[in-house]
Amino acid sequence: MIELFNPPHWPPPRGYTNAIVARGDTVFVAGQVGWTTDGKFAAKDFAGQLRQALINIGEALAPSGAKLTDIVRLTWFITDKAEYLASIKEVGAAYRDVMGKHYPVMSVVEVKSLIEGDAKLEIEATAIVPRR
Repeated sequence: MIELFNPPHWPPPRGYTNAIVARGDTVFVAGQVGWTTDGKFAAKDFAGQLRQALINIGEALAPSGAKLTDIVRLTWFITDKAEYLASIKEVGAAYRDVMGKHYPVMSVVEVKSLIEGDAKLEIEATAIVPRR
C-alpha cells in the first residue's frame, strides 16, 4: 500500500511527490544507465537514455514481483544540468511513456561524470511491494 502526501500549503510538485508512506517488502535497484541488454547505448540523447534506464529498472524489478508503480523513490544522477533542462519536454514525455502518471519521491543530482563514459544519467530506485 502506498499513500502520497504533499503539504497543502506548499506549491504542487511537478513530476514528483514530496512524501510517501508505504508498507510491504523493500526492493532496492542499483543505478541503471540507458543501455540495452547488450551493454550498448542505442540512444545518444538524454530523453532516449532516460527511457531506456527506466525500462531497465522495470526489468530489474520484475523477478521480485515488483512493478514500476511500486517505486517509492528515484534518485537521478545526471552529467549535464543544462542538457537536462533543455530537453525537459522530451524528458517528461519519455518518463510518462514508461512510468505513466506514477510520480514517486525523486531527487535529481548533477555529477561530474559516471563510470560508463557514454551515459548521460544513472537512476537508482526503491520499490515497496505488498507482502506475499
